[in-house]
Amino acid sequence: MNHQLLHTPEGVRDIYGPECARKLAVQEKILQVFRLYGYEAIETPVFEYFDIFSKERGSVRSQEMYKFFDRDNNTLVLRPDMTPSIARCAAKYFMEEENPIRLCYVGPSFINSSSYQGRLKEATQTGVELIGDDTCQGDAEMIAMVIQSLKEAGLTEFQVELGQVEFYRSLTEEVGMDEETREKLRILIENKNYFGVEELLSEQIMTPEQKQLFLKLPELFGDIDQIRAARCMTSNPRALQAIDRLERVQELVDAYGLGDYVSYDLGMLSKYSYYTGIIFKAYTYGTGEYIVTGGRYDRLLEQFGKKAPAVGFAIVVDQLMLALSRQKIQVPVSSVCTALVYEPEMAMEAIPMACSLRSQGETLQMVCRKEGKTVEAYEEWAAAQGIGRLLFLSVEEKDVLEVNLETGQRKSLTRRELILAEKKEVAQP
Repeated sequence: MNHQLLHTPEGVRDIYGPECARKLAVQEKILQVFRLYGYEAIETPVFEYFDIFSKERGSVRSQEMYKFFDRDNNTLVLRPDMTPSIARCAAKYFMEEENPIRLCYVGPSFINSSSYQGRLKEATQTGVELIGDDTCQGDAEMIAMVIQSLKEAGLTEFQVELGQVEFYRSLTEEVGMDEETREKLRILIENKNYFGVEELLSEQIMTPEQKQLFLKLPELFGDIDQIRAARCMTSNPRALQAIDRLERVQELVDAYGLGDYVSYDLGMLSKYSYYTGIIFKAYTYGTGEYIVTGGRYDRLLEQFGKKAPAVGFAIVVDQLMLALSRQKIQVPVSSVCTALVYEPEMAMEAIPMACSLRSQGETLQMVCRKEGKTVEAYEEWAAAQGIGRLLFLSVEEKDVLEVNLETGQRKSLTRRELILAEKKEVAQP
């Protein structure tokens, strides 16, 4: 046998057992927050046409996409980013809709990152997109949902950091900086590479005041007062409007009672060029990567034919699960409550009994008993699986043996007593 076939390719992995149960439980908690805010579920294909994510759309770089061809020789890609897919859907299905559209999702994305970075190439994301709303209230709703989703997932210590790409973009356009230089400077500023920023700016033509502001950008982070300090450094109207927007969003997030989770960084600049205004990321300890990324993309839908502003975010579920694990935060999961162990000859009695118990809400496995295997052996197996109760149905015994794995108590019940006991338990308020 080729043992290589038992392993996954580099960059992907299997998730099973309790770990998978915890992940699904966390996803459901987050989706419930989305539902409470009035967001409706949407599913998009795992692969789409390459042009959906092309350079003009401002998504990930071409070399980071998994590409393949269909039988008509069209170039397809595994989706590296959820937002362009949902923008395409909104333009297709909601072209005439003038009211805000609220959509939420959960699904995998694929980025062919370099192996030395140690990142998974498949990541589960869950998030929302608010389309047709250009207000500060929409921005604040995103921040509030991020915070409440992370709290609902179990995190207590995290920070949501806000930036403003319009602030940076307005300054680079003011000095006439070309796109290539702008991108190099963006990377240097985001990495807090002060010496690199200074060296690049030395080659640019600009006023001393403009150069000083660019040099200060990596240092403009902290609370809202740090951002207000940037006002005296520029007279650029668009840059000042960007600061105004952040201040208003802070007021609205305070109204949600969640302002303490928010900080700011004018040097935070996204690699996704479709962002047009406020951007944000969420961090916690236990993982070196961000667990949430999002922002406003008011011009992306125009590329698909619908002129509409939009804002959204994605929670990287795998990074969130890693943080929960390293912070030793327990994720309650619902597991199998009961295993009904029956001898082969008792199948015709075991099946209706199992159906009756399941109809009353009991989660139950049916296990055909192997010859010679003892009750104690099944108890060990059930304890390892996290099963709380065993029921034994045998030819020799008239009654059903019930074993409570938590207390160790054993008792015999008639079939009628077992069913009635379950009904009584379900009926209790």
